[in-house]
Amino acid sequence: MSQNNSQSRRNNEAVRTALADILTYEISDPRLQTLTISGVSVSSDRSVARVYVLADRVADEKAMAGLESAKGRIRSLLGAKLKWRATPELRFYLDTMMDDASRIEAVLRDAPASPDTEALDDTPLPDDSAQDAPSPLDE
Repeated sequence: MSQNNSQSRRNNEAVRTALADILTYEISDPRLQTLTISGVSVSSDRSVARVYVLADRVADEKAMAGLESAKGRIRSLLGAKLKWRATPELRFYLDTMMDDASRIEAVLRDAPASPDTEALDDTPLPDDSAQDAPSPLDE
């Protein structure tokens, strides 16, 4: 099992690295300039690669359209770089991780304090000097 996991990680990393090189050096579509590949998940039979990308929030629709229009060329270049028997089909997904994190941060920041935490904040801490006092059992 661990061999499969390590092989899967190697496949994912190989595809991610190759795609980053292709998008940086071999594809000149201006819609793809703000893209970052945040992750790749290659199926166990290497037939499909799910590619997660981060894009500028303003241009994410244009970036996804650019990826779809260049998908054939990107796959062809990927096949040449990987030299696998078959090149995986590329499926591009917009990674919403940053948007999700911002939303969660805003909810936590704006959430009112619960009554329990307010009560705890007002409770004085026990005095350490009370521990030094003799116990009634000591007498």
